[in-house]
Amino acid sequence: MKRWQFLLPLAGFVVLLGFLGVGLGLNPREVPSPLIGKPAPEFSLPRLDNAAQTITRQDMAGKVWVLNVWASWCQPCLEEHPLLVDLARRNPVTMVGLNYKDKPADAIAWLGRHGNPYTASASDLKGLVGIDYGVYGVPETFVIDRQGVIRFKHIGPLTPQVLREELEPLLKELNA
Repeated sequence: MKRWQFLLPLAGFVVLLGFLGVGLGLNPREVPSPLIGKPAPEFSLPRLDNAAQTITRQDMAGKVWVLNVWASWCQPCLEEHPLLVDLARRNPVTMVGLNYKDKPADAIAWLGRHGNPYTASASDLKGLVGIDYGVYGVPETFVIDRQGVIRFKHIGPLTPQVLREELEPLLKELNA
């Protein structure tokens, strides 16, 4: 009986260590999105370059497109931006920028300095469309297929590896 009194706490400690080991092995950027496989949320926002015009999800109907959530105040956005410029140059994909909680003048100046990979950019001043898309923070990137279904979500800045191993193969498959 006395032996079990010592083994039970030890067994509990071993189980806790197992959970800790599994948790530490997870990638925090791989947050499962409940939107994967579901229709992209509708939106209608003013264009960043011309607030009198709007961009809607319906504007991309029938196209494979990338939605990149970014802001001029976002340092990780600056890190990934050269990759987006290169992707736009090499791959004829419709890329829509969702400028998130940013001053339009700052965002336009930022694109002028760093290049504009976007077919169009929408201005989400209040962040409400970002909420609809389940945005945790910027940058985030989505791939949406011809039927308007979200097929991919990446949280954080894109890397050459993510582009090469995940995003570009998916775009190629969806455009085939």
